[in-house]
Amino acid sequence: MKAELAQRWLAAFYAAIEDDAALASQLRDASLASDLKAWTAALTVAVVRSLQALDLLASAKGHRGTALPLAQEEYLGQDVMAFAPGERGWRMPVAVFELENAADDQRVAYSLWKTLSVRASLRVVVCYRQDGGEAPALVSWLADQVVAPLPVADRTRIEGTTLLTVGSRAEVATFPYGFFQSWKLSSNTGRFERFTRS
Repeated sequence: MKAELAQRWLAAFYAAIEDDAALASQLRDASLASDLKAWTAALTVAVVRSLQALDLLASAKGHRGTALPLAQEEYLGQDVMAFAPGERGWRMPVAVFELENAADDQRVAYSLWKTLSVRASLRVVVCYRQDGGEAPALVSWLADQVVAPLPVADRTRIEGTTLLTVGSRAEVATFPYGFFQSWKLSSNTGRFERFTRS
């Protein structure tokens, strides 16, 4: 079920971009211009729409959440959070997302650490690198810096699915499929493995 949610989310994410030519253009143009503020704003819309397509209640900047008794845009400092539908009440999120636009690897590491600290069925960090060739090295470095230091007992208790999705300007010609590359954390090995939509 949890891996299935990751697959369903990734498919819904691509569909949200493909189904809205204006949104796709905003993401592509922001990438080409290295306008990461605009990239993050458009990416937020795409993620929220992907969650809505899965019938989840999303909260993010510009998208006030209504699932919890306290309605607000962000919870726990996470960029996007999603909840199962139902009566308003205090409950755990189904999914959390960090949309990190900083070029600083430590900021991306912080975003990964932050999402790993939340109990959810799906945790996703989306970041950006100009050159798609940088993505595998970044993913490996994140595994070494953030995941490897965790005690094995803690790492293997991480429930749900954790994805790293890296967008790159160099792959804009294959937008959105080549543009976004995803990796899934193996809690057994502590490494990230390529993850593609089925």
